[in-house]
Amino acid sequence: MVDSSIQASDPLPERTLRALRYASTATITTQLLSRGLRNQLVQGLRALNPERSRMVGVAFTLRYIPAREDLDVLAVFQDYDHPQRKAVESVNPGEVLVIDSRGQQRAASLGHILATRLLHRGCAGVVTDGSVRDSDGFAELAMPTFARNPSANTNLIQHHAVDAQVPIGCGEVAVYPGDVLVGDHDGVVVIPRHLADEVAEAAAAQEHLEEFVLSKVDSGLPLRGTYPPDEATRAEYERWASENPWH
Repeated sequence: MVDSSIQASDPLPERTLRALRYASTATITTQLLSRGLRNQLVQGLRALNPERSRMVGVAFTLRYIPAREDLDVLAVFQDYDHPQRKAVESVNPGEVLVIDSRGQQRAASLGHILATRLLHRGCAGVVTDGSVRDSDGFAELAMPTFARNPSANTNLIQHHAVDAQVPIGCGEVAVYPGDVLVGDHDGVVVIPRHLADEVAEAAAAQEHLEEFVLSKVDSGLPLRGTYPPDEATRAEYERWASENPWH
């Protein structure tokens, strides 16, 4: 049941943010699976700056449709209210710009100048199921950016920006404005907004337990009784966790 009291514009609680920064996308996908959600990992993405792959933020969506030669000409970029430019100037601190590029990579979804503007607006990251241009700049940009590939072509060659803050598809995942996105080296996962708090808490707890379990396996213990942990291992974990809380 969706909690209708939670609005897309509501800020995430600080504890939820801390928990999502602590938990891996692998752990989060497991927690989503336990709630019946199997298609929340955006497919085929990579972090463009490996030093800035950790991302947590709320979705601000931008939708592209196929370009058309009579409409998508260079002159449109003289318009400061062009939908792409307007979206960049509308993203709020803590939001992730999520672009529906329909999986098309022949032309870029975004360039380094616009991404730099997003950085200075406090944007938490950029996610596109297409490509970006100026990839050398993205490799050093102090903001997480996830895309499929670089492309020198401007977006006008293949994409026409039509609207923002509407439901979109990105890498075969439905993304609604206000959904929560978490990224790391394994990819980007989308958490429905109404589940964010409970998934964050559960994922942090799982991550903490698995850190303990990993230390036991790394010490040479067999899987039986350790992974998954039996009653004795869980009791040992509880004693350890009381002295080593995840937060």
